[in-house]
Amino acid sequence: MYNILICDDEKDIVNALKIYLKNPNYRLLEAHNGQEALWMVQQEELHLILMDLMMPVMDGIEALTRIREISNIPVILLTAKSEDTDVILGLNLGADDYITKPFNPMVVSARVNSALRRYAEMGGTAAHAESLRIGNLELDDEAKTVTLDGEAVSVTRKEFEILRLLMQNAGRVYSPKEIYQAVWKEDPMGSENTVAVHIRHLREKIEVEPNHPKYIKVVFGHGYVIEKG
Repeated sequence: MYNILICDDEKDIVNALKIYLKNPNYRLLEAHNGQEALWMVQQEELHLILMDLMMPVMDGIEALTRIREISNIPVILLTAKSEDTDVILGLNLGADDYITKPFNPMVVSARVNSALRRYAEMGGTAAHAESLRIGNLELDDEAKTVTLDGEAVSVTRKEFEILRLLMQNAGRVYSPKEIYQAVWKEDPMGSENTVAVHIRHLREKIEVEPNHPKYIKVVFGHGYVIEKG
């Protein structure tokens, strides 16, 4: 049974999402502002949060920031805005994905299923756990940790999966679409920009000079690669 929190100040949207996500394996909870969502995270064992950006009392951005201080639970943002800045800010703060209103029920279901599948895979025992090392960068797939020069690096779940993909296949160039398909387990449906945001944020954590990266490099017109050490 997966506990899914739907957080939106519009009751009609909450009810619509409950209909889209009706499933005997889902326990659907609700909150109507970021403060209530934060309280639910502290009280319930949640497996996924669907959270609106624009809400009273505490908006989705502030709530996400506070949630990330205590939990790595997957968060999918619900946004009625088309501006990339809102989505990018949320992704930089640790959101896993986003869905733009008005919702396509099939897209909602696919994104939720994908997020829960990744959450289960990351939370379970890895079948092929391994330690990967390139230069002074090390990724421990069993402990789910990343270290640089022996110092721990705090990364989100998506950042970890992207880094693992590139390190496991050092020397291979991955397009944004291929990375999205490998990490999100679905077609991007126009969300390739999500990959660029995650990689930029990841670079800020593992690169001494993010604009002149040592590890994650761009092959213009093709994608991203970590060269073999």
